[in-house]
Amino acid sequence: MIARRLFLVSLAAVLASCTTVPNDKREKIVVFSSGGFFAAYDELAPQFEKETGIKLETHKGSSSGGAPDSIPERLKRGEYADVVILSENGFKNIASMGFVETDSRTDLVKSKIGMAVKEGADIPDISSPEKFQAVLINAESIGYSASASGRYLSTKLWPKIGIWDEIKGKTERILSERVAAVIARGNVEIGFQQISEILPIPGASYAGPIPEEYQKVTIFTTGATTHGDRDLALKLISYLSDPDKAETISSVGLEPINRK
Repeated sequence: MIARRLFLVSLAAVLASCTTVPNDKREKIVVFSSGGFFAAYDELAPQFEKETGIKLETHKGSSSGGAPDSIPERLKRGEYADVVILSENGFKNIASMGFVETDSRTDLVKSKIGMAVKEGADIPDISSPEKFQAVLINAESIGYSASASGRYLSTKLWPKIGIWDEIKGKTERILSERVAAVIARGNVEIGFQQISEILPIPGASYAGPIPEEYQKVTIFTTGATTHGDRDLALKLISYLSDPDKAETISSVGLEPINRK
């Protein structure tokens, strides 16, 4: 009898060490969202709460990049979430680690890369490849995201067009913060991130998209985690992907995925 009690105590301790479901889980949905979709989410989340009576507890983090608050790192630590919203590649990454139910995947939006400058500064012309390269070469400092757009610029585009060695020393990879926020403080002169992550930041001005010849479209997607409440997760996923929300999504610089 004593041995059985000791076994049960040990079993309870093991279970407690695993991902913990919040005590008030029935009353809320826990969401991990990257910045790429957050401008739209910020508009839609209060509407969802009002219409459904379900509370959303939201934690921000990048789709990748290795920062402690990034979505993959949160999941690796066993942090609880019902829904994740992140880049397509980020989703594939955490799916390979078994953190999300792949059949729940729903693509939400397409997002393009833009440039920001400090509010009040002259807006550089980056409308052509030649002008874009000249702005980069002449800039005193350049910030770029630690997530999808920044990886593309620093590991693919800038090396491909032959300017990476020339500008690398004056670039800064921004972790756990919007690039435009760093620009607004005056820490870097120009910066690049998803357009939807630039527009909401006070103190920074949107200079425009990078040239179409260099542009990379990122798909942001959502899905239910393997350890969360699937039914609640699907309610939120269905709401965010509803075609009726397209106008709100478009207003923040994102292109809704066509679901007609």
